[in-house]
Amino acid sequence: MSVGTSSAPGADTPERPPANRPAADGRDAPHAPGPDTPARDDFGGSDASGGLDPDDLPDGLVVADEHGYVVRFNAAAERITAVPAAEALGERLDKALPLEDLEGRRWWQLTDPYGGLAVRTRQPERNLLLPGGREVLVTARYVRDVPGGAVRRVVVSLRDTEARRRTERSHAELIATVAHELRSPLTSVKGFTATLLAKWSRFTDDQKRLMLETVDADADRVTRLIAELLDISRIDSGRLEVRRQPVDMGAAVGRHIQAYVAAGQPADRFLLRLEQPLPALWADPDKVDQVLSNLIENAVRHGEGTVTIDITPVESPREGEETGTSVVVSDEGAGIPEESMNRVFTRFWRGSKRGGTGLGLYIVKGIVEAHGGTVTVGRAPGGGAEFRFTLPVAAPAYLA
Repeated sequence: MSVGTSSAPGADTPERPPANRPAADGRDAPHAPGPDTPARDDFGGSDASGGLDPDDLPDGLVVADEHGYVVRFNAAAERITAVPAAEALGERLDKALPLEDLEGRRWWQLTDPYGGLAVRTRQPERNLLLPGGREVLVTARYVRDVPGGAVRRVVVSLRDTEARRRTERSHAELIATVAHELRSPLTSVKGFTATLLAKWSRFTDDQKRLMLETVDADADRVTRLIAELLDISRIDSGRLEVRRQPVDMGAAVGRHIQAYVAAGQPADRFLLRLEQPLPALWADPDKVDQVLSNLIENAVRHGEGTVTIDITPVESPREGEETGTSVVVSDEGAGIPEESMNRVFTRFWRGSKRGGTGLGLYIVKGIVEAHGGTVTVGRAPGGGAEFRFTLPVAAPAYLA
């Protein structure tokens, strides 16, 4: 296999002698300065002070000269291809970098950088395969002295696809989780509504009410899940909108406690402690309620004993502001294992098998950070989990 066709420059050039193999450092193939070879390349070399070292680049860089021999092979290219630079330098490009497309066709024969159309200047990024089937993202640029002239260099950029694969896996997990969480309430809604429509007259009023209350609760569950998905989309894209208004944090926590007591939780399970005076807080009240709902629900569902909520003034997490508001939600349960604490705010983390999508704490972190605040997790004095989030005062400019 050759890099070009019979029309490629240097097609009849014999293999370079061993003297032209790379130097001991294994990075650059030596070239004597001449009419066709500048004394200093575009990346800075030993003759240049302050030049860019190709090994500092995060992506793989492979450069071939006008004859199709590799003259640059940086450290990232070594890591991505698992080919030592000493073996690649001085080798023909198609042998040093034997790429195939996803259909198994040899990429260099398809693209023919040296013998193809003279108007081409680049190859767009695409997924290609290295020997062994490893995927890489590859883009190439054809360097010509003049438009339509001979190719003087082929510059190839290699990028590992691991980050993209992680993102794709995360999206696949999200879709699977959402499908699973939607299936249960929708099945319930469909079952009860179909039964009521088919046999309405056979049920008593109490039975009808029970079925409709179940349908209503499942519809609320679906609505919450859709809201979570929208929040995740906005958080990931950096488009989570924060509409700041004055927020009374003590009153907001009190409303959540009252809702749990009304739903049957004992009032003495909750302890609210406020340290006055609290600074005037400007935040998005709906988003703050969402954060409090997630944290208190986690403490009630997964924790044990008393759920304590401490609200105190603290130093603001934002530069230029003196004070902020800190909220600590803690319980007396088993807590979170030390080895799991660094994963608590990631997608799909679940502290137990008691249901849930595993998205709540990920959303909490996104909302708090959108306000310019911070959120942490630790172990409570009573042994359970302790979540602390701090919000800056963030008063509007016209009130400053």
